[in-house]
Parts: sequence; C-alpha cells; structure tokens
Amino acid sequence: MKGKEWYQADDVAQEYDAKRFSRGGRLIDRREKQAVLDAVGPVEDRDILEIACGTGRFTVMLAERGADIVGLDISEPMLTQGREKARQAGVGDHVEFMRGDAARLPFPDDYFDAVVSMRFFHLAPTPAKFMAEMARVSKNQVFFDTFNGRSTRVLYNRLLPMGSHLYTRGEVEELLDGAGLELADADHDFILPYGFYRKIPDSIALRIRKLDTAFGETSLGEKLCSVSYWDARVE
Repeated sequence: MKGKEWYQADDVAQEYDAKRFSRGGRLIDRREKQAVLDAVGPVEDRDILEIACGTGRFTVMLAERGADIVGLDISEPMLTQGREKARQAGVGDHVEFMRGDAARLPFPDDYFDAVVSMRFFHLAPTPAKFMAEMARVSKNQVFFDTFNGRSTRVLYNRLLPMGSHLYTRGEVEELLDGAGLELADADHDFILPYGFYRKIPDSIALRIRKLDTAFGETSLGEKLCSVSYWDARVE
C-alpha cells in the first residue's frame, strides 16, 4: 500500500501533475479549480491557507488572483514543485510554501479568512482532528472535498493502492459538527471516478463528461456522484 513514504518521494512529485492532469485528467483539473473559485469567491487581499497543497495547483491559482496564501504539505519534494510554479507565475510575493502537519497547524486561532483542502480527506488518518484544526485557524470558511461512500467510487476504490476512505453525507456532517462548523453548501459531481478519465484522451473524455454531467444532474445521478465539494462556515 502506498503511504507517506511514496508521497514524499522526489520522482512522485516530479511526475505527479503529468500523471494525474494530462489526457482526460485535464478536465478534472479544470473542474476542481472552478469548484474552489466558486466557493471562496473573490480572493484579492484575503489570507488563505491550503492544506495538503501538493504541487501548488490551487495555491498558485489563488495567488494569481490576488490572495495571500500559505500552502502546507508534508512532502518537501511536492513543495519544491509548488515553489517553482509560483516562481514561473511571478506570484512568489503572495505565496509561502511550508512543510507541516495538518493535525498541528502552526498558526493561531482565527488566522486565515478561509482554509481550503482538496484531495486530502480520503487519505486523512484522523479526519476529526484535521477538521478541528482547519476550523480553529479559520475566521469564516472551510472548503474541502471527499470521495463518496455510496457511489461508483466504491468499485474503483477496491483497485486503488492507497486505501482511500469514502464518506457518506452523514459522516461529513458529523465531522463538521464536531469541529464547530456549519454546512453552507454542497455540490456533487463525477459519476465516473477520476481514474477512468485519466486513462483516456482529452477529446474522448470531454464527450463522456457531457453525459456524466447530464446524468449527475438528475436526482438518481446526484446520489451516485463520486465526488462532493463541501463549503462550511465557522459557527
């Protein structure tokens, strides 16, 4: 099973974006970035923390829109990739990449306007602790995603080497309640799991995605969606 050692390897960091966000993975990247932008809204001059920032996909995107953002991750090689992205984008003055533990965030209470975490909770060993820390350092908003326990992801998850945790809505609401957060909005997407899209060319993925989205907008489709985006507020 893959774990922290795999995630922190140099070669994994160097190949991470190319393996996940090329081919049909490009539409996943676009959708995730749009979900973050829709949730956090205008970010200019806002202080934002991104947990598990990885190679800085979202960190740099938000900095380009004027946010002052800290990207935290456990992997120094991933952070190295993020710093290079920020340098190439010319936003180094708005970004700080920091190695750290999401269960013990090195920030005081109510320090950030918003906290964002993508592709994190499916691997979180102590989700309640992580959620409590995210809520603690946020003045207002916590935004994150999960993979769903009652979806097509269940079948795909059996083939994954990382043992992803899948969540029901009830489990998410329990996490939020325990951290003193109130759910403001939720959006559900992708009937077909991410891994399917990454295996096919972008042009084919786009056609299949249209069908996926159309079915996902039905009442049955929403229940089968493999990904959820959760927008919560500090009570």
